[in-house]
Amino acid sequence: MPFLLLGTVVSAAISAFVPAWVFTRVLPRNPALAVPVAGAAGVVLPGCECASVPVAGSLMRRGVAPAAALAFLLSAPAINPIVLVATYVAFPGNPWMVAARLIASLLTSVAMGWLWIRAGREEWLRLPKGPAGHAPGASRAEEFRVSLQHDFLHAGGFLVVGAAAAATFNVAVPHSVLRLFSDSLWLSLPMLGLLAVVLAVCSEADAFVAASLTGFSPTARLAFMVVGPMVDLKLIALQSGTFGRAFAVRFSAATWLVAVACSALVGWWLL
Repeated sequence: MPFLLLGTVVSAAISAFVPAWVFTRVLPRNPALAVPVAGAAGVVLPGCECASVPVAGSLMRRGVAPAAALAFLLSAPAINPIVLVATYVAFPGNPWMVAARLIASLLTSVAMGWLWIRAGREEWLRLPKGPAGHAPGASRAEEFRVSLQHDFLHAGGFLVVGAAAAATFNVAVPHSVLRLFSDSLWLSLPMLGLLAVVLAVCSEADAFVAASLTGFSPTARLAFMVVGPMVDLKLIALQSGTFGRAFAVRFSAATWLVAVACSALVGWWLL
């Protein structure tokens, strides 16, 4: 909830205080060029994946191309400084794991932005609406308050649904089941990718969970850290509530495949 609050505060501040022309000047007009810029900009938001959804929605409302906003949505919780420092601490003496996480996560976010340009359809994406009932001539402070209340209450309900699903998995599935997949690289990679989805660990803490999975290969543990901030039960619920179910199902499935593929490629290269 604190990270969701951070995201909605940033989202409300963008809506109330940042003029629309700022984004048109900062980002290239060509969506294909705006995607990598927005993906790299994810490094400046020190929050988890819960914060990225309302911020991305606010960016779209301000006129940012959906592909660029989606690239930011994926990269912000995965490559920000807090996450990278936590990864370095969780894997002491292994800076290549930090580099692999940064590169694989950035590749995934940019690839998904470009994929949306190529294959995305407008009817899949329900652009998020701002809060209704802004009084004419209302102050920016009042607009900020109304936007914050609207976004926080709207997203909070879906966060609870996603967290409940993750908690159910945690208590219902024996840990011994996971060990059946650790001996095979080709099974362990998608297995930890799926585990990241259902455990829904915050991106600031998932490196420590990955470090504890010592029975799995470094590449499989990399997949756990790349997939988690981009696809988990909380995010799917939040995206469904913000952008619509049709978008969340398609985007989450495609992101999972791209994230696992990028993890395998970067892990083979660096780890």
